[in-house]
Order: sequence, then C-alpha cells, then structure tokens
Amino acid sequence: MNQNALPKKDTEALARRCVEVCEERKASDILLFDVRENSILADFYLVCSGGSMPHIRAIAENLRLAMGAEGLSARGQDGLPGSRWMVLDYSSIMIHILDPEMRVFYRLEELWDERKILYRGGTPVAQSRPKPLKADGGGH
Repeated sequence: MNQNALPKKDTEALARRCVEVCEERKASDILLFDVRENSILADFYLVCSGGSMPHIRAIAENLRLAMGAEGLSARGQDGLPGSRWMVLDYSSIMIHILDPEMRVFYRLEELWDERKILYRGGTPVAQSRPKPLKADGGGH
C-alpha cells in the first residue's frame, strides 16, 4: 500500500484511532469532524488542544507512531517549535493540535457544521481562555 494513501474503507477507523491516541495523551477539547461531503482536502478533520508545546509535540509524536504502526506516514507536517500548534496531514485525515490561545485565535471548529462532529471528548480547557478581538479592533 502507498504510505500516503489511506484505504477508503479504513479511513474512519483510522481517524477514530487518532482520537484514541489523543485521549491517551491527555489532549483537551478533542473534536473529530466528518467532512467527506464538504472538503476536497480531507475526509476527516481532528482538532485538539495541548497545554504546552512539549505536550503538543508528544501528542503529535504518538500520533505518528500509531499511524506508523498502520504502515502510514504523514505526507506533510507543519508547526515550528515556537508556533504553539502543529498540523499532521495524512491525506484523508488532517490533524490540528493547538494550544488553547491559538485555538481561540484560529477557531477552526467554526469552519464545519456542528452536525458533522463524530466525536467530542477530552478534558475541556479552562474557561479562562482569552476572548478574540472584535472585528472593529476594539478589544476593550
């Protein structure tokens, strides 16, 4: 099997395995979206939060190990050490791991319909997250 191509019938099972890894690594606010009808980039989007950059890297590394055990490698990865987020691209599964502040800033979960959520879990991040600035620039 091509290491970058996921078999269609197994894609959802692999996405759910990624959720398990995120749960095992104590990721917060885990959301798995089924976007097969809405996206040409991926079939599933997984969004979760890590409490620090070492935590984010640990989640990403364990995802890489789990997918590697399935014979798959990421076709792309992004996120510099100081960026406070990482993205792993497994073709049909796109995984976003962000710290809580970056998650509020990017608001990725607003890209998809809430009815497309297949899984919601992980410990919620404390409600003390910073509020995004208003569109008029007035954050006061």
